[in-house]
Amino acid sequence: MISGELSGALGDLGTFLPYVVAILGAGVLLPGMVFAGFALAYALAALAYRMPMPVQPMKAIGALAIAGGMGAGDIMISGMIIGAVLLVFAASPRLDGLARAIPQSVVVGLQAGLGLMMGWIALDLMAGQWGIAVLALAVLALSFVAPRGPWVPLVLVAAVLLAPGGEGAGLLAISGPAAPGASAVVAGVTAQLPLTLLNAIVVTAAVARSLYPGNAARVSERRLAATSGALNLFLVPFGALPMCHGAGGLAAHYRFGARGMIAPLFLALLCGLSALAGEAVLGWLVRIPAPVIGALLLYAAIELTWSRRLRDARPDCRLVIGAAALATLFLGALAGLVAGLAAEALRVYLRGRRSDV
Repeated sequence: MISGELSGALGDLGTFLPYVVAILGAGVLLPGMVFAGFALAYALAALAYRMPMPVQPMKAIGALAIAGGMGAGDIMISGMIIGAVLLVFAASPRLDGLARAIPQSVVVGLQAGLGLMMGWIALDLMAGQWGIAVLALAVLALSFVAPRGPWVPLVLVAAVLLAPGGEGAGLLAISGPAAPGASAVVAGVTAQLPLTLLNAIVVTAAVARSLYPGNAARVSERRLAATSGALNLFLVPFGALPMCHGAGGLAAHYRFGARGMIAPLFLALLCGLSALAGEAVLGWLVRIPAPVIGALLLYAAIELTWSRRLRDARPDCRLVIGAAALATLFLGALAGLVAGLAAEALRVYLRGRRSDV
């Protein structure tokens, strides 16, 4: 159904708008160039994957930019470096092998931890305006009854027309260290690269294979690295925001009904029109109340966290999943990977000890 594709396309706004609008509102990058970059990126994603593959702003670099720690030049250099590194990974046959060497229990834990992180941000966005949040959650809950209904557009249009004015979605307070000059580039690359490799490549590939098994042949770790790398190396120099794919966005597209390439093509069209509108588009985006964005984000977080692989996991694997998820929630994706691998090694050791008895 077309309504499901359009609703699912907009379902990822919870992970898209807060960073994009905050960065544009701070005057770091030009709206026309940022939205033109996303328009081209979504069109490429649609053609490359033939499914609702998300394109999202890079979160660590975005946080640094919002906090005033990165200028336009720093963002450009950081994005190009990450893009080049990703293309090197994509050219190596070892990337798929390394990704598949990570135990499934650890990948599920990383996925759950990222979902919990999204849920925490969602609750923060909804705090203080629970009336609006509950109404949005109630309408969006209809997606469990009719998964391909027009629930997201309905909520967004109603929010813009009926909600009281305010600072809206964009100006999400994200703290980050100020790090001018070369140190800003180093901070941005070192903070972002592990997150991109784990969330935008390893976990996204796993989620894609689970939610869209018919497209599994098109979604490999190397291909995700290649498209992410190309987007950054070739679009960021022209004023685009550093971007990548993401497991949370993929779950959001799926939750609200997107199943094919119509969703990313629709987003490419919307971003293209936004690029033509320039500064004027910010006036519309900031009218979307933060609790509505939080409601969208919360359902995406639930979809990502409460996955089928988590529900079907063996009891001894759930401890590994929990260790990876909690470490990811409190310390980040890299810490989640380390904690998950350590817990998995302990699980294998204890199982071996029991079998020897």
